[in-house]
Amino acid sequence: MNLIKYREIFITKMMVSKNLDIKSIKAYTSDLNHLIDFTNGKVTQESIMSYIQYLTQTYKDTTVTRKLITIKMFLRFIEEETKWTNPLDKYKIKIKKEKRLPKTIPVKDVSKLLDYMYDNLNQTTTSFAYFQAVRDLCIIDLLLSTGMRIAEVSNLKLEDIITSERVLLVHGKGKKQRLLYISSLETWNNLKTWLSIRKKLKVNHDYLFVNKFHDTLSIYGIENIFTKYRDKSEISPSATPHYLRHTFATNLLANGADLRSVQELLGHSSISTTEIYTEVNTVRKKIVLKKYNLRNKLTRNS
Repeated sequence: MNLIKYREIFITKMMVSKNLDIKSIKAYTSDLNHLIDFTNGKVTQESIMSYIQYLTQTYKDTTVTRKLITIKMFLRFIEEETKWTNPLDKYKIKIKKEKRLPKTIPVKDVSKLLDYMYDNLNQTTTSFAYFQAVRDLCIIDLLLSTGMRIAEVSNLKLEDIITSERVLLVHGKGKKQRLLYISSLETWNNLKTWLSIRKKLKVNHDYLFVNKFHDTLSIYGIENIFTKYRDKSEISPSATPHYLRHTFATNLLANGADLRSVQELLGHSSISTTEIYTEVNTVRKKIVLKKYNLRNKLTRNS
């Protein structure tokens, strides 16, 4: 059986049927290449089980789960295309994932980041530096104020801005749309400032954010922008742009927002995905422990 041949057909089918982006296609291809290399292209019950054992001993549970999903889909595809017997048919393989808490940026560090960006903006001496400073501030501020994913920010178009309502039409995962109100007047003003600059540029597309060549700003461009200001403002070197999304959600819950509303704002399909932010919210836990913990009443008389 020519697994390489079926790999190409499978990837093509996935591209067409699921409308995958380049990042997803690369992930599928990488997973299948890894499987074929490990098994030398001989997919048997023994080689598959040996491969799964290798994965569980080598990779994080999230990576193992992703690779297993790809493998199962691939083998099922081959089974449908041929009379071949799928070696995984007899087994139900479940990987118990560790429940990792979302990482956030402390409020003081968020303030430090924004302060640096405003100082940088005020100290610009060239039109290009001003262009970059305004754009970068607008992007970081939107990530913080709305909890959008960086891909969602990258995909924003001019037509997605409902100026009269101070609302953005966000195109989320699975082609799901949601409306986000920009509650901070400062964030809204930063966006308007960027729009006034963008209007003067020679741009031949409708995407909101552009790079120095006036092409669409990619997710990697946004990651680089965040990394640049993260390092210069000297906040946690491990922070990523996604930490801003986590910070947004965690602070909403800490300030009294209900879980269902936070789910809708984040664009989560399932509320169980949103519930993990309640684990990060220490405010509620502190109140409960201060009020009800028995140990608080067991004081020693000196």
